[in-house]
Amino acid sequence: MRTLYVVTHPEATHHVEGVVGGWHDSQLTPSGIRAALSIAQALRAQIPDGADVELFSSDLRRTLRTADEVAELFGVKPILDRRLREKSYGEAGGRPQEGSTSGSSRRRLSGNG
Repeated sequence: MRTLYVVTHPEATHHVEGVVGGWHDSQLTPSGIRAALSIAQALRAQIPDGADVELFSSDLRRTLRTADEVAELFGVKPILDRRLREKSYGEAGGRPQEGSTSGSSRRRLSGNG
């Protein structure tokens, strides 16, 4: 039996800059990097030595950096797959989130998926 661990990237620059994420290729913040290391260490504590580990990641910088922290502790290389990216918000990606919670913005953003 195989066990699947699903991890999301921690805090990225688009979170603190208040811009729309999605396919916007932001990086982890220093806090995000520390959290990625903690995630990697928690996985290392859960997964027995000698286990057959495969690591898949989207190709965005923030997710790859998270995967790299895990990869280092397990001695594996992440397998990049763009299909693992978050939802695309089209032209809104990387733009300010202001007003993104209003109904008109939600309708506009959801049409860009």
